Amino acid sequence: MLWACVLLPRLALDDVLRRHPDPERPIALVTGPAQKRVLHDCNAAAHAAGLYPGQGLLAAQALLPVFATIEHAPPRDAALRRFLAAWAYRYSSLVALEGEDDVHGCTSGAGGRARPGLDPGTPGAPALLLEVEASLGLFGPWPRFEAQLRADLAALGITHRIALAPTPLGACLLAATNDGIALADPEHLRHALGHVALEQARLPGVGTVDGLASMGIRKLRQLFALPRDALGRRFGAPLLQHLDRLTGAAPDPREWYRPPDVFDARVELAYAVEHHPALLFPLRRLVHDLGAYLAGRDGGVQRFTVVLEHEPIRRESPGERDIDGAAERTEVVVGLLGAERDPARLFDLARMRLEHTPVPAPVHGVRLVARELPPFVPAGRDLFDPRPAQALPWEALRERLRARLGEAAVHQWRGHADPRPEQSQQRCLQLPREPEPLDLPPRPTWLLPQPLPLRDPAPEVLAGPERIESGWWDGGDVRRDYYVLRTAQGQLAWAYRPAGEADGGWMLQGWFA
Repeated sequence: MLWACVLLPRLALDDVLRRHPDPERPIALVTGPAQKRVLHDCNAAAHAAGLYPGQGLLAAQALLPVFATIEHAPPRDAALRRFLAAWAYRYSSLVALEGEDDVHGCTSGAGGRARPGLDPGTPGAPALLLEVEASLGLFGPWPRFEAQLRADLAALGITHRIALAPTPLGACLLAATNDGIALADPEHLRHALGHVALEQARLPGVGTVDGLASMGIRKLRQLFALPRDALGRRFGAPLLQHLDRLTGAAPDPREWYRPPDVFDARVELAYAVEHHPALLFPLRRLVHDLGAYLAGRDGGVQRFTVVLEHEPIRRESPGERDIDGAAERTEVVVGLLGAERDPARLFDLARMRLEHTPVPAPVHGVRLVARELPPFVPAGRDLFDPRPAQALPWEALRERLRARLGEAAVHQWRGHADPRPEQSQQRCLQLPREPEPLDLPPRPTWLLPQPLPLRDPAPEVLAGPERIESGWWDGGDVRRDYYVLRTAQGQLAWAYRPAGEADGGWMLQGWFA
């Protein structure tokens, strides 16, 4: 088996920058108790001004008086990591979450907690593990596959490091120390791991690294050369098991990730928003994440809800109050006639629905929930598609018209099992399935809304009569004989006379193309 490790060294900062309207300004994540606030991480603009992870907040403010501070929220990091696992499910059915809270994975080598603002080479960063040997036949050789992974992560705004190895633990170590390396042979893996320092090897047990350092052991190659029996007696069996999982001498079982059946994501705004244009940035990010989630499931969405969260509306009357202090909400429902997963098209529809929705109060959060996730079947295309490059396909045009004009403004026609021409078609919002064709003689493509007298002195009868006698049960009883006629101008008409009458005026019902 071959394992790809996607290391996420700046997951907390990436989560903030992805939803921040101005990620180029100095931004810092802060953490710690109120008495000792420190910087968890900072972006490039803040780093250029002298700020760094682990720095005290007061010292940072002395260097840079004005910069955005955002509270570090570990639950948001975990939610983003689960979303990325759902994205990775597109490329492999075996995906494992790795991180500082996992037993096997990216825990720090000294047994302590991960430091704020992990360096890109720090093995304590969270990561994803993908078994990719079975996927190479679908996505191509590893260089092409790796380029696709990096392109997707860059589009999602995620800092990453990627490595390939025959063991999952070995892939994690290589991703932390040598970004981009790809090894398929266990012997090559063992040789590459020999250059890894013990501080980066995630050795189990408190004091293991210090104990080995006191013996002059600094690299994994020196540790590999020590006698196993003596090493086990001195540091215990967990160290030997760790080395065996690292080199592939022992299995390394994992708990596989399974994507949820509901997409639910939220962006909290940095300030209250009162107008639609300022809501488009968080909406675009949420819809793009929905598209990545749907691609991972190989499915589509037919209905989703954009929830605008407002501050609780305070009542003027002293006797009235908000129930449990809950925030007011405005829901914008986006329904489609068919399953879709193209982020650009989904965003276009959501934007048009949002523009027609009044914002009753300032918005402080945007949430997107999708529960109806049917299978997605791409539309069939010809090898030589005659459609112009700038033309919209019918499905996209239909959804755009419904979003702009309203769901009830666009209809479809479906056949109805009634021989009367005026009852043979009905309006509907959506065809549940292709209608079964009725076994009827040819019908004109253009039916008139109401029959009109045919102004032709002597039309030529080409076919007929066809007796239609129906409707006695609903008060619309008709008894007619229909004929196909050719007029003096050469037009093909569908006209009728009262049943049984050979003479009299013709009533025009429609025209043949």
